[in-house]
Amino acid sequence: MSEPSNAHENNKGFEPSCTDAEGCREILRRVVGGERIQVEEALSLALYADADELFACSDAVRQNKHPDGIVTYVVDRNINYSNVCTSVCSFCAFYRKPGDSEGYVLSLDDIHQKVDETIQLGGSGTLMQGGLHPDLPMSWYTDMLRSIKDRHPEFYLHCFSPTEVHAFTSVTGLSTAEVLGQLKEAGLDSIPGGGGEILVDAIRKRRRSSCGADEWLDVSATAHELGIPTTATMMIGLGEENWMRAEHLKRVRDVQDQTGGFISFIPWTFQPDNTPLGKKITERVPPHEYSRWLAVSRIFLDNIDNLQVSWLTVGLEEGRLGLQRGANDLGSVMIEENVISVAGANHQATETLLRNTIEEAGFQPGLRNAGYRRLKDRPIPSPQQVTPHE
Repeated sequence: MSEPSNAHENNKGFEPSCTDAEGCREILRRVVGGERIQVEEALSLALYADADELFACSDAVRQNKHPDGIVTYVVDRNINYSNVCTSVCSFCAFYRKPGDSEGYVLSLDDIHQKVDETIQLGGSGTLMQGGLHPDLPMSWYTDMLRSIKDRHPEFYLHCFSPTEVHAFTSVTGLSTAEVLGQLKEAGLDSIPGGGGEILVDAIRKRRRSSCGADEWLDVSATAHELGIPTTATMMIGLGEENWMRAEHLKRVRDVQDQTGGFISFIPWTFQPDNTPLGKKITERVPPHEYSRWLAVSRIFLDNIDNLQVSWLTVGLEEGRLGLQRGANDLGSVMIEENVISVAGANHQATETLLRNTIEEAGFQPGLRNAGYRRLKDRPIPSPQQVTPHE
């Protein structure tokens, strides 16, 4: 795992390398020339670069990595197997404490029904996450994964964030490698990057995150070492300082330098509705601010091939613009999503709408699975064929 920088250790932050558009212009020239930039320079670009020049540079970097002009998307379903959680993250509206009357754990029959419906709707897999349940044994997770693969061997299982895996070690007493090994043997294909938030403990502790930055990164690195790919995320708008966002990018890039296991990076924005933190932070990150950090992510994370724009939190129009500002992936149709939506992310999309958005941005749509493996195009299933089981 990467060593934390001094900024991470002392939480005093760092300053941008320059504070004017001309200085940023020189940084962008070096990026176009293929040079790697430093974290202080990334911070400068996010704050002071001319927007058009910044977006032109990030688009050029995207084009260099993906010259085929294809923007990918996935059809899958977020299955939230449980909302029971021992953590009380201030930015979450989904969790219920153990013993709460609204807490639930899905039965295997319910999970299988959701999987069957996903396949009927043309989905290739599931992104499965839940709360940090204090009582479910390791066998519950492995039996569940194995039962899905027994029924549908090709169904892609993109499950359990690093935060959940870290919690599994506490519940079971097993090491991170032991937990991940058992999950992989049971059928786990890859791990989503949930719980990344901002990888600086000064803000994670204030927001009552249950998993520290080092722990999150260690789970990710261990997964990579075991041959389990993962994605990485960044959630902005938690009240963090700008240098913390840049530090987050640095820590992700450092791990990627060591392991090469991050297959995608997804920045998204905090949704405040119905969350404890939403009583203090009521304003969402403005679209232009999100776009700048999306572009900087593409430029700075030169070792991660795929950058996804979060249409779910910023909307399809901003998603379309993001495809012209560095992103090469529009994410998921999301047949079902229960976590971010209850916090106010009310945007919805069909497969046809995602494909149209990609084409309107000037690209060719490409279907993929959650592991970023390209899939053959097929007729788009009619939404009237099946009503998703809630």
